[in-house]
Amino acid sequence: MIRLSATIITLNEEDRIAETISSLGFCDEVVVVDSGSGDRTVEIAEAAGARVLERPWTGYSDQKNFAASSAANDWILSIDADERPGIDLATEIREWKRRGDPSGRAAYSMPRRVSYLGRWIRHSGWYPDRKARLYDRNRASWWGDYVHETLSVRGAVGRFEGDLYHFPFRSLEEHHRAVDRYTALAAAELRERGRRFDPLRALLGPPLHFLKAFVVRAGFLDGMSGLRIAWMGARYVWIREFRITR
Repeated sequence: MIRLSATIITLNEEDRIAETISSLGFCDEVVVVDSGSGDRTVEIAEAAGARVLERPWTGYSDQKNFAASSAANDWILSIDADERPGIDLATEIREWKRRGDPSGRAAYSMPRRVSYLGRWIRHSGWYPDRKARLYDRNRASWWGDYVHETLSVRGAVGRFEGDLYHFPFRSLEEHHRAVDRYTALAAAELRERGRRFDPLRALLGPPLHFLKAFVVRAGFLDGMSGLRIAWMGARYVWIREFRITR
């Protein structure tokens, strides 16, 4: 049987970390790496059965790689505090652990389903949003210094079909704050790559993003939530482009 460690990086997640940890009962351990929470995240995580390590923030990829290196097992399931494996996904992983992995794959991906302001999103480019999250730490690692960290895999990637549930925003205001935070990181990354402000990209990028999300990717089928997603995505592009000049 394969032994599996779940890893979670946290900062001020006291209201949802216990539920996340409780959803990981099929894992052999849960490792939480906290970067200085000012709330009860550490206390709650320990009470829920996780092994908690405290480490100053060094970036998304570095924190996740540190968490993986601190785990007791080579196979890692990396999830965020706002994610939960669905029942079907948990069942698939249990069966995968039981039978072993004769395929020799280095990682596995899974579809991620988002709950946005109380509604499951099925379109808008947000589903299936497949993510590679279960991996052999000897053949995969995280990279990316700013935002949208990516798992770099040295080998074949298999597929699970059960959903990983994602609850990214507690409110529309939190979505606005996330856009503000991530556009600052994205703009810094683009500047480092040598990109400069382009008025044409700033002018055309937002409406094109809106049309892609709401029309091409059928966001209109998600109703008002689809409209908000398309608008917030366009806003993200607008702010990011102007922040490149800073």
